[in-house]
Amino acid sequence: MRFFVLILLVLLAATTADAQGLPALSLTSSEGGTTYSLTFQILILMTALTVLPSIVLGMTAFTRIIIVLSILRQALGTQQTPPNQVLIAMALFLTFFVMQPTLTEIYDTAANPYLSGQMTPEVAIEKGSVVIKRWLVENTRQNDLLMFSEMAASGPYAAPEEVPFPVLLPAFMTSELKTAFQIGFLLFLPFLVIDMVIASILMALGMMMLSPMLVSLPFKLLLFVLVDGWALTVGSLAATYAGG
Repeated sequence: MRFFVLILLVLLAATTADAQGLPALSLTSSEGGTTYSLTFQILILMTALTVLPSIVLGMTAFTRIIIVLSILRQALGTQQTPPNQVLIAMALFLTFFVMQPTLTEIYDTAANPYLSGQMTPEVAIEKGSVVIKRWLVENTRQNDLLMFSEMAASGPYAAPEEVPFPVLLPAFMTSELKTAFQIGFLLFLPFLVIDMVIASILMALGMMMLSPMLVSLPFKLLLFVLVDGWALTVGSLAATYAGG
């Protein structure tokens, strides 16, 4: 888990640092005849490509956002509209928006001092871990955190930074799934009512062969547009996070 935090620090640093100014890791043999030079940041970034999806899914707001947007699309009954690429892009940008204060704090307290040589990698990882742990704990249900801490036979914890990542991450993911489905349920209800009303009207008129989903779709889209549904949904999602 500390390696994940180190990758996060380097990714933040890479967005602001000049490529020509990146320091290198040099190894010299005892005889002094061979010297190996390797850009440490490039090595970490190449390694991060394999674990970056797990970091985005497991340590950010992406999971809750993409699930809620997917449920909303199903509630509207628009099949593949918006397409998956649009939903993922919206979820990523909204994730960056929610996580921006936390990522900025990690860069200011850990990544920037490490790149300027004012801090060792171990200290930078520790300070970055404290920031991300505080955000994860603030957005994790207490019951979920207590359940995983009891399963791991650890705790109680006096401060958020004392919670180990093997306990915090599954608790955070479980909490995110529960919250996402609760929000999705509330979003589904008004569209379900419209479907039931349209189906009842069609049954009363004897139009059994006409699909209620086809007739109710324009009404659901009209309701969603009138209440400014996308702005309301996205704004409410961003407001559900603490410490953002």
